[in-house]
Amino acid sequence: MTERRVIEGESFRDEDRYGEQLRNVAYTRCAFHDVDLTEAVSRGVVFTECTFGNVRLNASRHTDSAFLRCTFTRCNLFDAEFTDCKLTGSTFAECDLRPLRVTGGDWSFAALPRADLRGVAFSGVRMREVDLTGADCADGVFRDVDLSGAQLHRATLRGCDLRGSDLTALDPTTATLAGAIIDSTQAIVIAQTLGLHIR
Repeated sequence: MTERRVIEGESFRDEDRYGEQLRNVAYTRCAFHDVDLTEAVSRGVVFTECTFGNVRLNASRHTDSAFLRCTFTRCNLFDAEFTDCKLTGSTFAECDLRPLRVTGGDWSFAALPRADLRGVAFSGVRMREVDLTGADCADGVFRDVDLSGAQLHRATLRGCDLRGSDLTALDPTTATLAGAIIDSTQAIVIAQTLGLHIR
């Protein structure tokens, strides 16, 4: 197994890294500002407690990588893909996140309050205690997603495909659900949340 090269406490600013191939490197407490990572590809890369400001990650592809407790501010993730990645505890503010495709991995404790997630697709992702307060997820896909403990107050899930996901944290009286697609097991969970008796 190739040992990761470690980069710690460095700052990267105004760099053109378009299409860069990132492999076997670990960034710890590094800062990226106004960096162009359009169409970049990462595999097995770990970012820990890094900050990303005005970073272009559009059309980037990430596989088996980790962004742990990172902060993304005003970043562009248009058409980005994450496959089996960890974004545990990361925070997103004023970011362009659509369209976004996430398959597998762990986004638990990530903070996406008031995020525009219309049409995004999450599949088979662990998102325990994720903060989606006030997020607009209309017409998105959350299939087989672990949303246990998620903060969904004032979230818009209109037209979402939610089948197979854990909706035990969903209060249907505080979220917009018109047109959402659920399965029969989820329907029972929601009915019980509303205090209905099923016989």
